[in-house]
Amino acid sequence: MISHMSIEILMNVTPQETRVAVVENGVLQEVIVERERRRGLVGNIYKGKVSRVLPGMQAAFIDIGLERAAFLHASDVAQLPDGDESGTESSKNDNITQLLREGQEVLVQVIKDPLGTKGARLTTHITIPSRFLVFTPNVFHVGVSLKIDEEAERQRLKDILATVIDGSAGGYIARTVAEGASIESIRADTDFLRKLWDSVRERAATAKAGEIVHEDLPLVLRTLRDVVDGEVEKIRIDSRSTTRRVVDFAERFMPEVAGKVEHYPGERPIFDLYAVEDEIQKALERKVLLKSGGYLIIDQTEALTTVDVNTGAFVGHRNLEETIFKTNLEATQTIARQLRLRNLGGMIIIDFIDMLEEEHKRQVLRSLAKNLERDRAKSHISEVSALGLVEITRKRTRESLERVLCEACPTCSGRGMLKTPETVCYEIFREILRDARQYDAKQYLVLASQAVVDMLLDEESTSVAELEEFIGKPVKFQVESLYTQEQFDVVMV
Repeated sequence: MISHMSIEILMNVTPQETRVAVVENGVLQEVIVERERRRGLVGNIYKGKVSRVLPGMQAAFIDIGLERAAFLHASDVAQLPDGDESGTESSKNDNITQLLREGQEVLVQVIKDPLGTKGARLTTHITIPSRFLVFTPNVFHVGVSLKIDEEAERQRLKDILATVIDGSAGGYIARTVAEGASIESIRADTDFLRKLWDSVRERAATAKAGEIVHEDLPLVLRTLRDVVDGEVEKIRIDSRSTTRRVVDFAERFMPEVAGKVEHYPGERPIFDLYAVEDEIQKALERKVLLKSGGYLIIDQTEALTTVDVNTGAFVGHRNLEETIFKTNLEATQTIARQLRLRNLGGMIIIDFIDMLEEEHKRQVLRSLAKNLERDRAKSHISEVSALGLVEITRKRTRESLERVLCEACPTCSGRGMLKTPETVCYEIFREILRDARQYDAKQYLVLASQAVVDMLLDEESTSVAELEEFIGKPVKFQVESLYTQEQFDVVMV
């Protein structure tokens, strides 16, 4: 077992797109893509306007200047209806009609990007993160990340925060990376956050409804703030100007990281290191091969993602149960990596190969939980169900890799299936019969794809002759090279 984890971060920067790859022990684990035209919105603060209140759903639609109205649930409303920012929190059961009214202006923060057909999800519990802390201007509370589990360190951080904030407005939560941070570093963070919040409030006071009042950092700087920790050994960037910007940011806020940042001047594209580019291509495919010869099939739908584990060509040395156990165990490592790499969120159903022994089931679940420990997105794993399925819920804040890089196939409209040439031939016959009953044409011309016309003139030629005899009119065929297999037109001549 490898005890030392070597982590490198590669950044590929172009004016249109920034891509960040997290590589652990030479293997790609995570890819984040941000396109200039479609910057993520999470963390952005807007001056919103309530466009509709929905009492039945205990929620409201808020106009924040996007094409789709954003969604704010009653449990995410922290302010009083008169816009009082005194920090009085609403109880979870408060009626949305008492909290908000149509036309009211409200300061909101995006907690979830628009996904698929859903608008952005909002909160009025504003939080502003820095390197070590998260500032909560509307909630007066001092907290410490649950991932810091040593009681002495938790107490030390609480004591430092109590000293540093000294009765000032707002609350603070120490982030996981604050473990071991000095009082000077934490004080610098509180000063920075206070100044930032003052500027946000000033901008909010003069902003019009639907305007942005605070934008989160660009991806390269967010990566430094959120991803980089003590385990990261190197941050390589292929753009000289971005490298300078990242070093300046690091020297100001994270001096211990500045020395790890370096410009990558190589001839080979940076993402050719560790075969990152190839791995991204593989992460867009349904089938993922396992070293043993088994494989996974990953299908992403609007509602959930399914992962099917198969033994494939793998035949164990001892017996079938042992083979199944080994394949499932190997699959847990690959599944955990694929969830991070593809950024799959929401509900994930894993269909492991059926195991008879309870101990094997326990070990597979333990292995899955262990492999998911390194994932920054929170996840929850259920027990193996009566049908042998394992459910995982994984927190989703941004679109999956597939949704960022791909679109639905225009030929099959995202079904992943096409009608066979045979099916299309029979549809054409029905169309001609329908037209022959209604209209009186001299002859019919069928425009269709090459595969369909080939079949009509070959395997289905007898059927065509019978059809011509039945309607008493000739039928001609013409290949349209731009038609997909499912497209055709019947023209009366």
